[in-house]
Amino acid sequence: MSKSTKITLSLCMLAFVAACAPKQEEIVYVDEPVTVEPTYTGKYK
Repeated sequence: MSKSTKITLSLCMLAFVAACAPKQEEIVYVDEPVTVEPTYTGKYK
């Protein structure tokens, strides 16, 4: 086998193994946004 064929075959095998690897579950923490109550200043104050 030529060198370029070996490199191509090894890259294809690497891509196949990477695609078939079990996926790790990502843990995402979401903080609730803190909202401030509006202060009504204006026409009816």
